[in-house]
Amino acid sequence: MDTIVSSLVISFVIWVCIYVLISNTRSRKSAARLPPGPYSFPIIGNLHQLGKKPHQSFAKLSRTYGPLMSLKLGSKTTILVSSATVAREVLQKYDRMFSSRAIPTAAQALDHHKFSLVWLPPSSQWRNMRKMCKENIFATQRLDTSQGLRQEKLQELRDYLHRSSVSRKAVNVGDAAFTTSLNLISRTLFSKDFANYDSDSSQKLKEIVWGVMKTAGAPNLSDYFPVLQMIDPQGIMRDSKFYFQKLFDISDDIINERLQVRGTSEAKKNDLLEALLDHSIKNEFEFGRNDLKHLLLDLFVGGTETTSVTVEWAMAELLRNPDKIAKARAELKEVIGQKEVVQESDISRLPYLQAVIKETFRLHPAGPLLAPHKANDDVEINGYIVPKNTQVLVNVWASGRDPATWSDPEIFEPERFLDSEIDVRGQHFELIPFGAGRRICPGLPLAYRMVHLMLAAFIHNIDWKLEEGMKPEDLDMDEKFGLSVHKALPLEAIPVKL
Repeated sequence: MDTIVSSLVISFVIWVCIYVLISNTRSRKSAARLPPGPYSFPIIGNLHQLGKKPHQSFAKLSRTYGPLMSLKLGSKTTILVSSATVAREVLQKYDRMFSSRAIPTAAQALDHHKFSLVWLPPSSQWRNMRKMCKENIFATQRLDTSQGLRQEKLQELRDYLHRSSVSRKAVNVGDAAFTTSLNLISRTLFSKDFANYDSDSSQKLKEIVWGVMKTAGAPNLSDYFPVLQMIDPQGIMRDSKFYFQKLFDISDDIINERLQVRGTSEAKKNDLLEALLDHSIKNEFEFGRNDLKHLLLDLFVGGTETTSVTVEWAMAELLRNPDKIAKARAELKEVIGQKEVVQESDISRLPYLQAVIKETFRLHPAGPLLAPHKANDDVEINGYIVPKNTQVLVNVWASGRDPATWSDPEIFEPERFLDSEIDVRGQHFELIPFGAGRRICPGLPLAYRMVHLMLAAFIHNIDWKLEEGMKPEDLDMDEKFGLSVHKALPLEAIPVKL
């Protein structure tokens, strides 16, 4: 029996090797015109150079091979873009040619890629869904109507920070930001809370959401060697199905509960689920319940994880730079006064707060490689060929630290944006944390409001004290990689009410 198993394993390995070698042979014809890159070994290619933080490894390699670089990741050719100039070529000049997605295996769990706004190709289904989201979810009028729901959640954050200051209890800033983000998005979507600051409920949901982000962003052998998808050697597809199903179960419960009260005497909810259900009923064949569940998964994960991660990084940088947090706090006091509430209409009157957020996006983009693009045809860029069906990764982490674009790129300096027209809406390729072109993140309008309001709540009328004996410069700023990048060591500090 052992001999049979050994023979099967050896046969399988030989099969994989032959498959990869044939793939490599087919690609050599166009390799001469591929962008430059490091030598790739047989079978594994450049997989050994990924490291635990691929965005940093890619940035280091780009300093040798240039801002347009090719790598062989297993059997897959991947093109890396690491500068604003080349990103403009890919996401603006040749936007249509790079508008498809290279879909990771994890995103295919429970057929999510067939319904997801993130992973669908630019088809009529995708265009209809994007239009529906723009009109029913992210339109300015719709967001203005629902801002009262978000203000309630921000007040709860302020109350929690006040209680912690009275008890001198250290706050895990990332957890508090996630709980707030979770309730901000759940209130906007569903008119209900998902978590409390003093319970384990938010931690459980955080583990589910982080599980989704980790499985989607983890280096997966099945992506590099598609022949391995059937055996799922790392269990990533298994884990992805588990986390997706957890979120689908939550969505099913909420949808069923809402459908039961629709048409009764209970007042109609003024939230995004109600708008989506109305749209689904009117456009049943275009947007059914399954589409709704997959869209809610996209909105739920994207709306909680990236916002809370950005706020934690912003707070970490501000606590490392006491003069910067003092400036941000002084601006809030001057513009808002002593009142607790910062309204969404106040954001435009807070240029330094906006600069802090931009600088955080520059140094710590939540999605350092964006969602992967795919070439729809052979495309020539800077004299090199990007072959059809090649995966293209835009390393916004690298372009945000490019010394050709930014002076002192490793320094947290919000002032660089005070006299600058650069913003994050996809027109200035030096700073595209939400992407650009037709595949720019549709949730940008909501995320923009949430991240500014939440950071303001953390610093307005509040000072922060680090653990006993810790100096600001001692704060650990190491990263933990997934589809989003977390602080490896959670930020904890004691709020002091001013």
